[in-house]
Amino acid sequence: MERLQFVQRRCRQLFAQEPGLGSYSTQINRHTNSHSVDPHSAPQGWREKRRTVVARHGLRQQELKDMSKVYKGNAIRTTKYSILTFIPLNLFQQFHRVANLYFLFLALLNWVPVVEAFQKEITMIPLLVVLAVIAVKDALEDYRRYLFDKNINCKVAQVYCGKKRAYMEKYWKDVYVGDFVRLRCDDIIPADILLLYSSDPRGICYIETANLDGETNLKQRQVVPGLHLQEREFSPESFHSRIECENPNNDLGRFRGFMEHPSGARAGLHNNNLLLRSCTVRNTETVVGIVVYAGHETKAMMNNSGPRYKWSQLERRLNVDVLWCVFLLIIMCLTTAIGHGLWLKKLENAVFLTEEDTSPALAAFYVFWTMVIVLQVLIPISLYVSIEIVKLGQIYFIQNDVFLYDQHARRRIQCRALNITENLGQVQYLFSDKTGTLTENKMVFCRCSIYGIEYPHVENARRLKMYEEEKSESLSNNCHSACLPTQWEEPSTLPAEWEEPSNHFFPATGAFSNQMIKEVIPDPELMKKLSWLCPPTLPLGGSSPSRELTYVTDFFLALAVCNTVVVSSPRHTVSEAQAPVKSVDQIKTGGNPGCSDRVFTQNTFKVSAPVGQTTEGSIVKPVEDEAMNMIREGASENDTDDELRYEAESPDEAALVHAARAYHCTLRGRSTDGLTVNMPGLGTRAVQLLHTLPFDSNRKRMSVVVRHPVTGQVVVYTKGADSVIMDLAETPKGAEQTPESYSHIRERTQKHLDSYAREGLRTLCIAKKVLEEEEYEAWLRKHLLAESSIENREELLLDSAQRLETNLTLLGTTGIVDRLQEEVPETIESLQRAGIKVWVLTGDKQETAINIAYACRLLCPQDQLLTANCDSKEACVALLEELKGEVECSAERASTKTPQGSGFSLVIDGRTLDWALQEEAKSCFLEVTKSCKAVICCRSTPLQKSHVVRLVRDQLKVMTLAVGDGANDVSMIQVADVGVGISGQEGMQAVMSSDFAISRFKHLSRLLLVHGHWCFSRLANMILYFIYKNVMFVNLLFWYQFFCGFSGSVMTNSWVLIFFNLFFTSVPPLVYGVLDKDTPADRLMRSPELYRSLHASQASASCVFWLTVLDAFYQSLVCFFLPYFAYAGSDIGLLALGSPINASALLVILLHQVLESHTLTWIHVGVLVLSAGSYFGFVLLFSVCCVTCSPPTNPVGVEGLQMAHPLFYMVCALTIVTALLPRLLVRALYNTMHLSPPRQATYWDKVEAQKGHRRMWCRSLNLSMPECEDQHTLEHSTESVIF
Repeated sequence: MERLQFVQRRCRQLFAQEPGLGSYSTQINRHTNSHSVDPHSAPQGWREKRRTVVARHGLRQQELKDMSKVYKGNAIRTTKYSILTFIPLNLFQQFHRVANLYFLFLALLNWVPVVEAFQKEITMIPLLVVLAVIAVKDALEDYRRYLFDKNINCKVAQVYCGKKRAYMEKYWKDVYVGDFVRLRCDDIIPADILLLYSSDPRGICYIETANLDGETNLKQRQVVPGLHLQEREFSPESFHSRIECENPNNDLGRFRGFMEHPSGARAGLHNNNLLLRSCTVRNTETVVGIVVYAGHETKAMMNNSGPRYKWSQLERRLNVDVLWCVFLLIIMCLTTAIGHGLWLKKLENAVFLTEEDTSPALAAFYVFWTMVIVLQVLIPISLYVSIEIVKLGQIYFIQNDVFLYDQHARRRIQCRALNITENLGQVQYLFSDKTGTLTENKMVFCRCSIYGIEYPHVENARRLKMYEEEKSESLSNNCHSACLPTQWEEPSTLPAEWEEPSNHFFPATGAFSNQMIKEVIPDPELMKKLSWLCPPTLPLGGSSPSRELTYVTDFFLALAVCNTVVVSSPRHTVSEAQAPVKSVDQIKTGGNPGCSDRVFTQNTFKVSAPVGQTTEGSIVKPVEDEAMNMIREGASENDTDDELRYEAESPDEAALVHAARAYHCTLRGRSTDGLTVNMPGLGTRAVQLLHTLPFDSNRKRMSVVVRHPVTGQVVVYTKGADSVIMDLAETPKGAEQTPESYSHIRERTQKHLDSYAREGLRTLCIAKKVLEEEEYEAWLRKHLLAESSIENREELLLDSAQRLETNLTLLGTTGIVDRLQEEVPETIESLQRAGIKVWVLTGDKQETAINIAYACRLLCPQDQLLTANCDSKEACVALLEELKGEVECSAERASTKTPQGSGFSLVIDGRTLDWALQEEAKSCFLEVTKSCKAVICCRSTPLQKSHVVRLVRDQLKVMTLAVGDGANDVSMIQVADVGVGISGQEGMQAVMSSDFAISRFKHLSRLLLVHGHWCFSRLANMILYFIYKNVMFVNLLFWYQFFCGFSGSVMTNSWVLIFFNLFFTSVPPLVYGVLDKDTPADRLMRSPELYRSLHASQASASCVFWLTVLDAFYQSLVCFFLPYFAYAGSDIGLLALGSPINASALLVILLHQVLESHTLTWIHVGVLVLSAGSYFGFVLLFSVCCVTCSPPTNPVGVEGLQMAHPLFYMVCALTIVTALLPRLLVRALYNTMHLSPPRQATYWDKVEAQKGHRRMWCRSLNLSMPECEDQHTLEHSTESVIF
């Protein structure tokens, strides 16, 4: 009811306007009316979710006092801790881990006297060390955040001081909501500020949002409508209005509210009135605004989520392995407890002291918990810390890989997710966007079709071809001349640019304004027709040429004005509008002041006749040359005025504006209510901009409503996807030509669209609609209601735009080429050879997507292409069932030839994909896609992309990777197991939502095939090694229980027992996890098939785990019983027996890692020697200095005495050989019978190297070719014998 009353009041206000104003009053009046809001119009639900902002130095001091209690200041704090809260808060966070709680429980359990195993303080050491290491790491990270916060908070801004009535310099941290802030050109905006004043007379402020979203193009912001403060310098004392807006949120594209003036009038506030924190003021001398959001309540800070954390698949598997270790621990403790109970029960006449009043069952219970404490290292607490350290090391080397550095863009790879590096080695499905990901997203105007006539722009195509050849030669020369190290870990020096920030961008030379886009060579035939507008070549007679000329001029005028391009030029202004000319025919009779004194001649030459007809007659060559020369002279005069620079939000817009400029329809300036356009034959004219209906993914088009500079009519120019515009242009309103002629134009244009799509061009359709004054009035009233609405504003504006964009007249279409990035075909081919299925999810039409897929080798000529284009859900289900049957039959026939599948590729459009994702069809859809080597989803929306990735991830249980470069790819990137953002032409939205950020698609191959392979194999092997060494050492203590009555005693002092896994054997696995390489990088790049071996290892993970545990059991048996039997019958003590056992176990564990390592450098050797040396040094020092350190035993002199006897060394050597020999024999036998893929690649590399050396040897000895051929044949026969 409240909403209905608001509509009624608003309509009465509109109809009660003065007759003299009407709908075409000045733009200021229209904006004032459009943003006026009734004081009671805000819905109650919205009123409860808003904030009030008043000036800090105004009259509303009570409101200011209430406001100051609630709203945050502008100081930011990204640190987690303070000096006082660091210890308690860090401990609280660390004890969220179950492993830390488990070891805390064991430490406390050891304080219970009946189950005490060691000294109480000793059991606290492992937990304290782990907590201390993590605390130090967290403290260093937090300190870096503190320094960053301090740097930001201490930036200076000019803030108005009410007492001194002047602007004073203050730190950002001292800015509060309600403060007036004055900014100069190139200043960074300190908070979210509502724009109240701009030195630009039009109330415009230009900002650059590169720090916020990475986009370098300029964006316009507008002073709050209705303030009338632009004629003089803004005075904060005169501002007494109250601002009500929505509560802080992270939506960068939305801001709603209103400003209430003291008179009670209200002005609506929208996103174009807000200056966001971190943006930079450009091309504007001075702006003043009032702070509405500060500090952590700003949109920039609310979007700052920091690094992303995901669970890796390897960590999930580790949790399972740890559970198995817990199971083993329980079994071993139960065995000891039962053995101790039975031993006590059968014990008679004990020679040692026992608790007589303790029953065997209770004693067994006590021993169970004692053994839990003794065998605690079986649960690898240090493994979790080691994994974190190893991943940090892996990330360091990934980020410093010179082959992943884009020297042209000066960007390196960014690792935003810190804990999923190993997932890079397990990717099975890759989902990619097309535009900007596979292609450059640098659009270049290629050709167009106007009035059903195609203009191929042959010279322009030749220019693009020459550019491609020059670029390929340049890349080839750069590749040959670059002096890069062959080993990526050991670059001599890094480029100097690496010292710059990672988000460095190009110098501000205009977004999407490179030379290739600017230099559009016009089509000669089209230039002839445009020269018709330049007397004396303009014909007077014939309606067909006039109609075609109207289409041509409207087409290029639409390219120039139907956009949001900002013109960046020192002298661009919007001049006063000249008196509109009523029609094109008025130009012929002198209606154009610039041509009024010219003499026109008739039938100088003839333009193309209407579509379907032929042209006759000849062209008078001298007249043509004169006209062309006049256009060139006029163009040169205009171009020398100033160097225009276009700041576009998308490369499509930039390409079209530059194309229009090539035909002398030049956009020279823009303001909120007008455009300056230099038109051929008319000169510079002002175009009144009435409304802009921006592009959105639902409508797939954008429109502008302007007053035509020639006819004075209200015209709607629309550009958008051909699938939408062609439907809206079926029945044009008020078409001058006959329906048959217009239908023929549409048919010819559709053919041209299909031809462009087959060539891989991006297509856009251009259309227009002429509005009658009454029709525009009626639409305007409803549109004003939508604009001034606070609730459901977006839905109402969408409905208003759709009502206007109907019955359009099709003008023509454009074909824009978007070139593939370098090495995209090679990258996709490598990924497919690696066993990764590549899907392309794009919004382009089907023909374009297929053409690009062939160009980038996603599709091969021999592939069988399956197409799914359906009109209903039932048809979709039936078609998928049919395709499923076809694929299964073909797979059965070809199973003996192609293990991978049948070589099918599926192409599906957006509408069919919607039905395929529904419950009835998704299983069949997945069955079809499983048998396809590639899938292309065309006309897909951002939501469909995320649904596809989620479906494949959840239903097929596979590792997915999504890569994209734009905001429309964010949902897909976030859903995938691994999200990769490309920092390209569409800003940084994808990068900010990703786990890894790269600058080129080609970097994916090295990221996955090299770093993914290394990271996964290193971590997987390191985890197995940790489990092995823990199980092996724990079993030494377990075997001893059979000789001590299962009492929980140990044969070593407690210090060695604690330090064995905590220090002596903890560092070598870290070096192994960071530096080990099972296969060199160049071999991994040459043989992508090696990536598949990781999937095989993942499938046999459980088997490898249990084989590792069995090997640990065997080695522990050897390490315990060989010394035991060697010293049997001697009089050595308990600690003396433990000395050779511990020493041999340590050496076996270290040498076991040497066997497992694929790379041995001086770092590996140094760490291994240091580990062994630290153990022997510690035990020797301990046995000399420590008398009462390990009660009740006395270790003094034990180690030194044992190491003085040769038997000690003989036992250690025999134990080491016996423990490791079976592993060596099994590995040698396995490698002989079955070479692993990496070893096969290594072998073939050696064979190729031997061939090269032999050929060089043959040449050096001047041997004849037959002799070399005989040796070559001998080598091949040897190879066949080996395999």
